[in-house]
Amino acid sequence: TSLLELSTVNRLRFLTAIRPTEEMPQARKEIYYSDKYADDKYEYRHVILTPQVLKLYQRTFDEERLLTEAEWRNLGVQQSKGWVHYAIHKPEPHVMLFRRPLGYDPNAAQHSNTAGA
Repeated sequence: TSLLELSTVNRLRFLTAIRPTEEMPQARKEIYYSDKYADDKYEYRHVILTPQVLKLYQRTFDEERLLTEAEWRNLGVQQSKGWVHYAIHKPEPHVMLFRRPLGYDPNAAQHSNTAGA
């Protein structure tokens, strides 16, 4: 995944929001990943951003919206393939909600990665 996959406007925002500080790599290491949980159709997990990564997120994306895989990976979120940012929990903007189809094999041929699936 690269910055080339971001729109031009978001790529510029992302690049100008990043400051070469010692805190950011450590902040990205401290992102919290929940255990997986499931219903009969999807497996889920939530990711809790650190305050520094949340600030980067808010400076980069001026509206609350679902992020593409390229966008959340550029924030420092690291997960296997197939996860889709599917919902925003407005009371807790630092919590990102992800899901993928049950039985998804990240090593298999490419799957459809749509948030509305």
